[in-house]
Amino acid sequence: MTRRRRGAGWLISACVCLCALIGCAVTALADEIRPAYLELRETAPGEFNVLWQTPMVGEVRLALEPEFSGETALLAPVISQTNGTGPAQTSIQTWRLGAPQLRGQTLRIRGLENTVTDVLTRIQFLDGTVAINVLQPSAPTLVIPERQTALMLARNYIVFGIQHIWFGADHLLFVLGLLLIVGDRWTLVKTITSFTVAHSITLAVATLGFAHPAVEPLNAAIALSILFLGPEIARTWRGETSLTISRPWLIAFLFGLLHGFGFAGALTGAGLPRPDLAVALLTFNIGVEIGQIAFVLLVVALERSFRQLEISWPAALARAPGYLVGGAGAFWTFQRAAILLGVMQ
Repeated sequence: MTRRRRGAGWLISACVCLCALIGCAVTALADEIRPAYLELRETAPGEFNVLWQTPMVGEVRLALEPEFSGETALLAPVISQTNGTGPAQTSIQTWRLGAPQLRGQTLRIRGLENTVTDVLTRIQFLDGTVAINVLQPSAPTLVIPERQTALMLARNYIVFGIQHIWFGADHLLFVLGLLLIVGDRWTLVKTITSFTVAHSITLAVATLGFAHPAVEPLNAAIALSILFLGPEIARTWRGETSLTISRPWLIAFLFGLLHGFGFAGALTGAGLPRPDLAVALLTFNIGVEIGQIAFVLLVVALERSFRQLEISWPAALARAPGYLVGGAGAFWTFQRAAILLGVMQ
């Protein structure tokens, strides 16, 4: 089988994946999906300090409200303020809640089912026990447990990581662009491993508080990394070579450092307490890797299926994913540059 025919298999396989990917991108702009964060800290029997942090779109916060199924009472007025600027702006509300029996109640985030945002919840009781969960649009409720095991906590963050990568359209488009450039399976392994190592480094650096890149320039740089791959994909069609084509693992590592800061926004943006960061970082990163590997395996499986069927694809259709990667990268670059320059919000 010729390289050209095999390349067409990669491209058409990727095209199928991109259909699902674009569906995610229509409803969410990659790392613009920032989680909300709800914290309840028991300070006296049946009395909780509440912190409710929600993302804002422009000057309006997302219409999300926590609700409890059992007996609760407002013990102090709600105090509201905003924090951050631009895409990183959040609404912060605090109040005191009376709940004689919080364990066993059902917590529901009203309005969550109408968004693409997750909600991280952390409830700390007076006896020192802590329950951490992730609520999603498809499952906006949870029963507050009597106890939460370490395994349950790890599962929650792993699922959160998987969802973050699958809804992070720009990260998957970058990986897809790499797949369209890579010429063999061994190079693919090196390239994906390099990308994984790089974004794991900066994910840890940002989550642990050693670096805090500004959101607007970071998002623009991530978009530019996708746009960068567009011409490189075109060079492979013409049989040309470049540093990216000959050493894709090197480019994957360099740009992976940027994407790691993007991943970190899901944890640092939620404002998790520092004692929770180590567990959250490890298990969230495992979830990201599971999601990323699943995407790569899906593309590889589709490529193998099409190769076995020996389907001949029109050249225009086979090249469509490459144009879509470059086109999406260009769109996001201009859009995020406009946000960075204050032309749009």
